[in-house]
Amino acid sequence: MQANLARSIRIGLALGFTAASLSAASIPARAGDGGAVAAGVIGGMALGAIAGSAIAGAAAPPPVYYAPVPVYAPPPPPPHCWYEPQQVWTGYAYVIQRVRVCN
Repeated sequence: MQANLARSIRIGLALGFTAASLSAASIPARAGDGGAVAAGVIGGMALGAIAGSAIAGAAAPPPVYYAPVPVYAPPPPPPHCWYEPQQVWTGYAYVIQRVRVCN
C-alpha cells in the first residue's frame, strides 16, 4: 500500500514540475539575452533530471508468490456407533441404561 502511495506522490511531483515549466510566463526574446536563455535551458534540464531520477530511482516491488492450492482429501467415514446397556451411576444408585458407544 505504501509503495502505491509513494509512486503516486512521485508521479504527482513530476506532473507538477512539467505543468509548471509549460505554463510559466515567457518574456519576449531580445538580442542581447543569450546568457539568460542558456541559463533557462540548463535549469530546465537540471529540474528534468531531478524529477526523472526521483521517478526512476524507485525500487521495483518485490515479486508476489502465491501459495499452492491445497488438495483436500475426502473426509473420513463417519464413526460406527451403536447402543449397548451399561451400568450408570445416577447420583443415587447404579442403573442399567442404553448408552451410545462409538469406535
